Amino acid sequence: MKTPLTEGDIRKLKVGDVVYLSGVIVTARDAAHKRITKFLREGRDLPINVNGQVIYHCGPIMRKIKDGWMAIAAGPTTSIRMEKYAHTIIEKFKVRLIIGKGGMGQKTERMMKKVGCVYGTFTGGAAVLAAQSIRKVKGVEWLDLGMPEALWILEVEDFGPLIISIDTHGNNLFRRVHEKAKTEFNVG
Repeated sequence: MKTPLTEGDIRKLKVGDVVYLSGVIVTARDAAHKRITKFLREGRDLPINVNGQVIYHCGPIMRKIKDGWMAIAAGPTTSIRMEKYAHTIIEKFKVRLIIGKGGMGQKTERMMKKVGCVYGTFTGGAAVLAAQSIRKVKGVEWLDLGMPEALWILEVEDFGPLIISIDTHGNNLFRRVHEKAKTEFNVG
């Protein structure tokens, strides 16, 4: 798939689909999500346009080079930490794809269904593999939050594989696995 993604593109995806992404994505972790929602409350504009974009829950390791930055490692971070903020950001900016690991909660899942956003899981522990798909660091904002927490604007090519784990049809791979474990193995 190529960014920008349309709502129509996203609504065709189903849990279990495997996607490779090319185009522009933006990283955001805990501190960035908190600041984005603060800016929303205060009616302030963000330094970048995230309308209809892809947000990657990632705290990349970057190396400064003479005319910019180079990604060294860019693996996913655990998305549930952003649950407090993600549904608001998805609703306000019509985010089309969240990439991370571990899934999201019910508030975010409901908003994904409403707005037309999916969750794509990237394999944890594959930070160097992820960095190899980053063709260019287009920019960085909020570096005052620290390297892993800043908003990194990345141009990627064949970024993935991403497994669609939450779709717009109410399907959630994480919930499905949990329910199966409860039934088959009498787990929690």
